[in-house]
Amino acid sequence: MTRLVVVSNRVADLSKGSQSGGLAVAVGDALQERGGLWFGWDGNVTAQSRRLPANVHKDGPVTTVTLPLTQKDYKEYYLGFSNSMLWPILHYRLDLARFNKGDLKGYRRVNSKFADALRPFLKPDDVIWVHDYHLIPLAAELRQRGLPHKIGFFLHIPFPPPDVLAAAPEYEWLLRTLFSYDLVGFQTHADVANFERHVLAQGGEVMADGQVTAFGRTIMVRRFPIGIDVDAFAEMAVTREAREEIGRLKRHQPAGSHIIGVDRLDYSKGLPDRLRAFERLLELYPENHRRVSFLQVAPPTREDVEAYADIRLELEGLAGAINGRFGEYDWTPLQYIHRNVPRSTLAALFRGSQVGLVTPLRDGMNLVAKEFVAAQDEADPGALVLSRFAGAAEELQEALVVNPYDVDEVAAAMQTAITMPVEERRNRHAALLRRIRQYDAKSWQDDFLKVLDAVPTGPAA
Repeated sequence: MTRLVVVSNRVADLSKGSQSGGLAVAVGDALQERGGLWFGWDGNVTAQSRRLPANVHKDGPVTTVTLPLTQKDYKEYYLGFSNSMLWPILHYRLDLARFNKGDLKGYRRVNSKFADALRPFLKPDDVIWVHDYHLIPLAAELRQRGLPHKIGFFLHIPFPPPDVLAAAPEYEWLLRTLFSYDLVGFQTHADVANFERHVLAQGGEVMADGQVTAFGRTIMVRRFPIGIDVDAFAEMAVTREAREEIGRLKRHQPAGSHIIGVDRLDYSKGLPDRLRAFERLLELYPENHRRVSFLQVAPPTREDVEAYADIRLELEGLAGAINGRFGEYDWTPLQYIHRNVPRSTLAALFRGSQVGLVTPLRDGMNLVAKEFVAAQDEADPGALVLSRFAGAAEELQEALVVNPYDVDEVAAAMQTAITMPVEERRNRHAALLRRIRQYDAKSWQDDFLKVLDAVPTGPAA
């Protein structure tokens, strides 16, 4: 079996007993099984401008190779082009995209540095798997250095249609670099269709078997919906510690129904709209006063990007206003937590909640929806309210699927979830559980690598 080389912006700590997130779980398993190397940024930012040597660590059959970023690289590659330009555009938020020519140069420069640093660690028959929007041009950089390896790319976030992506500077160059890969994977059918629209707009050809041709090269394009380790997450929700957490939730929030949302503090998650929908629930259905509480966990992310500071202030203001308007001395309708919460605690909170509220404005997949389903008690499960703009909505059709921009619709769905008969909840949950088992973390990893191993390599684009 050929060795696997994974390249991502950040590298997980494989010495930990358990990993968080679908990428760390599935990729970690694949590396342990095949043996290989994981390459990326170590999370450190150095004041030195000279190129520092890579940090190499071996853990059983897996080697991790990591590099720090310079202050300039961090500002231009990471905060700048990746997260102030690509992230908003790929999430359809053109109004938040900020372009700086220096940032584009930094994005190209870091991808070039990564290619240079990775090259000495590669073996002739390695299979390379590159992840996410930070590293779109990496294969093109490797091809320029004469590397003939099979290289696959997976985008974890949405891929927009041509009229949206066209707002990115030199977007045709970005599209062209994707044709240096042998396999490009997306989360949803919609993302694949959008990519095919780009190919046709460039005068390329789309074939029935998933192959597309453009820029003088034919590559494979497929949907690979990412999943979770269902059994591992379900087990976390039924430990003794989890039962104690559920007991604490019931004691401190004695409301009959608990609604939970868990999202990074990101404008793509639709958090202000979600809080307004909960406020609308209390307005439209006053019988929920003292009977329903909402817990929103929103850990910080990308705090150095201005748009994230703005949304934090907005959420804090909304939370205070809702509690000030509806709260009583013995009932706090909304709890807002702006810090990281351990996954084991989240599993318990999911199991102790009657409604999972997952309403991003745009999301590649959204694994929180799948974790909520996995954590439920099959005899008395909670109901999932899910945005139609989450990639998970393509699979989780038995959820209450809503338009997250319509606060009245979301409020009505919450009310439906709260009042849903147990038999209907069981039937919906059983179907959802079958779906998340069908596309779990292992099947995502296996399916992608099976296709990548089978595709032929061709000349560089």
